[in-house]
Amino acid sequence: MPTILVIGATRGLGANLASQYASKPSTTVYATARSEPSLSSPQNSNIKWISSVDVSTESAGKTIASSISKDKAKIDNVIITAGYFGKESFDEPDWDKQLTMYKTSAMGPVFITQALVKADLLGKGSKIVIVSSESGSITLRHESEGGGMFGHHASKAASNMVGKLLSLDLKDKGIAVGIVHPGFMRTEMTKSVGFDKFWDDGGAVTPDVAAKSLIEFTESFDISKTGQYWAPRGPGDIGTAEQTLGKKGELPTPLQLPW
Repeated sequence: MPTILVIGATRGLGANLASQYASKPSTTVYATARSEPSLSSPQNSNIKWISSVDVSTESAGKTIASSISKDKAKIDNVIITAGYFGKESFDEPDWDKQLTMYKTSAMGPVFITQALVKADLLGKGSKIVIVSSESGSITLRHESEGGGMFGHHASKAASNMVGKLLSLDLKDKGIAVGIVHPGFMRTEMTKSVGFDKFWDDGGAVTPDVAAKSLIEFTESFDISKTGQYWAPRGPGDIGTAEQTLGKKGELPTPLQLPW
């Protein structure tokens, strides 16, 4: 009976992950909400909601671990998908937005993972997938895209390093840690920063499609790939892939990304 933990499950990718996992027979899904799940959040008897989980706060991990420990459950897969994207530029940097992005993408996963391990909720064979972005790859940044978006890009690069370091700390325990770019998605988050104008040309997909690809990737992911950085959907939506990695048609799917 698989047990899945989806962190950040009220909308977008996280909501679709929770729904698709919960549709599988004999699967229990723990799903977190920053406040309370809304009427539009996934509704399924296999989903157990954990409320008041703000990944950008120190208490998030303890709240999650305390709730799951009551059920004496062991977690097979953890997918940390909670995110925040604040738009900014060189002319208009935003201190508070940057701070929230770093806390959410780079600090939260450390404290959440530590709390789950210390509560003995993860063990040999467990998998942790940190949802990052291709925007965190220094190699993929190309002058054609320009600068700006400091907090978003740099916090994702920090998230990648966090995933790598956690993989080293947890390898002896048999816990695999992966970092993924789930794909360019048509969500309220990307729309809110004006990226909807790139959806069609950039090959953006709906969150349910990205969730399906991510679940399939997670099922095949194991300790032999721990600490690696992947794009489950391949290079199709990575705008600088051809300038930096080669022709898209010659690159594999899934695609291991460069740091």
